[in-house]
Amino acid sequence: MRTHVDRPVRTRDNRADVTHHDRPDASTALRDLARVFLTLGTTAFGGPAAHVAMMDEEVVRRRAWLTREEFLDYVGATNLIPGPNSTELAIHIGRMRAGVPGLLVAGVGFILPATLIVSAAAWAYVRYGMLPDVAGLLYGVKPVVIAIVAQALWRLARVAVTTSALALLGVAAGVAVALGVHELLVLAGAGAVAAGVRLTRPRGARGENAILLGMVGLSGGAVSAATGAAAAAPVGLAALFLVFAKTGAVLFGSGYVLLAFLRADLVERLGWLTEQQLLDAIAIGQVTPGPVFTTATFIGYVLAGPTGAAVATIGIFLPAFIFVALSGPLVPFLRRSAVAGGFLDGVNVASLALMAVVCWHLAR
Repeated sequence: MRTHVDRPVRTRDNRADVTHHDRPDASTALRDLARVFLTLGTTAFGGPAAHVAMMDEEVVRRRAWLTREEFLDYVGATNLIPGPNSTELAIHIGRMRAGVPGLLVAGVGFILPATLIVSAAAWAYVRYGMLPDVAGLLYGVKPVVIAIVAQALWRLARVAVTTSALALLGVAAGVAVALGVHELLVLAGAGAVAAGVRLTRPRGARGENAILLGMVGLSGGAVSAATGAAAAAPVGLAALFLVFAKTGAVLFGSGYVLLAFLRADLVERLGWLTEQQLLDAIAIGQVTPGPVFTTATFIGYVLAGPTGAAVATIGIFLPAFIFVALSGPLVPFLRRSAVAGGFLDGVNVASLALMAVVCWHLAR
C-alpha cells in the first residue's frame, strides 16, 4: 500500500524545500523498510551505482517515500562522508522513514543477505580451497545492471541538472574522473565551483553555512582517530575489528580503492593474507549482491571462522551507521543554506557523473 506524502514546497529554483512526510505507525514503517531492503540486499547486483538506481526505483518512483530532490540530496551527502555509499544511502532512507530504529533496520536489512551469501562462499573456500565458477553469473547480470543504471541516470539528471552551468559542471566532472582524477577531488571541486556560482547571487543564507565545515571536520577527525587506533593493535579479533573499522571510517571510492587499503594492512603490514587470497576476497565482494564491503566478511571468515566474519563485518560497516546518524539531520539545513545548497548541487551532478563513468566502463 502506497504511503501518502505531502507535496513538496517549491523554491524559486523549482527545487523541493524541506518536506514533512506523513509517516505510518512505527511497526508498519519498520516492516516496510525490512521488506524493501532485505529484498534489495538479496537482488542488488552490480555495485553502488546499480544499488542507487534500484533504490531510486523502490523508494522514489514506486513508494514515494522521498521526492527525487530529497533522494539526490541524500546521494550527495553519502559522497561527502567515508564508507560504502549505497549502504549509507539505505541508512539515510531508514533514518528519514522511522528514526534510529529505521536507520538500523534499513542498514542491517541491506547488509545481512550479502553477509550470509558471502559467509557461505567463504565456508566453501576454506573447505575446498577455491572459489565457485561465477563467470556465467557475471555475463548474465552486467547487461541488466547497465540498463538499470542508465535509466536511473536519466531520471536523476532531469532533477539535478537545473541550469546550463550545472550541466557543464557535470560534463567536466565526468571528464576529470575518466582521466583518472581522484573521485573525492572531483566531488569537492564540483561542490566548491557550484557554491562559488551561488555566492554571485546570494539569497540571504542563514547561519547554517558552518554545517558544511562541520561535516568536513567530522570526516577528517574520523580519519585521524581511526588510523591511530588500528596501528598498534595486536593480531587477533580486536586487531581484526580495528583494521576494518579504520577502513570503513576513511575509505572513499570504489572496490579497487578497497583493494589498495586492505592490501596495505592485511598483506604487507600484518601478513595475514596472501595476494591471491585478497584477490579472491575482492572477487567475491564484487559478484555477490549487496554491498561490496562484504569482502570483509569473507576475509574475517578465512582468518578466524564465523566469529571473525562477524567481527570484520561489524567493523567495516559500523562507521557508516555513525556517520549517517550524525550527518543525516544536517542534510535539510544544507539545502536551506545558499552556499551549502550550492555545494550540494555541485556534488549531486558530480555524483551522477561518477555513475555515468561506471556505466560506461561496464558497457565496454
